Amino acid sequence: MSRFGDLLRGGPPAPKVEATPVPEPVVEESPVVVENPDESDDIEATKPDPEVELKDMTKKELEEYGRTIGVELDRRRSKETLIGELREAIYNGDL
Repeated sequence: MSRFGDLLRGGPPAPKVEATPVPEPVVEESPVVVENPDESDDIEATKPDPEVELKDMTKKELEEYGRTIGVELDRRRSKETLIGELREAIYNGDL
């Protein structure tokens, strides 16, 4: 007989399938930037040199870094555009 016939007759129950546990997502904390108030006279000392660091980052890393400093970036744009937007935000005081 067919499987449908077995179901109608009340054939053997289907094996139970146990749910596999879902692993918890890994959450990485972003680095905390602490400004030194003693160096407030020298503006260049408080701002990072983005040229070296930003060029080495991927677009996703640039987006995540932008969020840490309060800048929302669109990854659909080119990497150079994202770097330019970050530099503009850092040097123009949009932070």
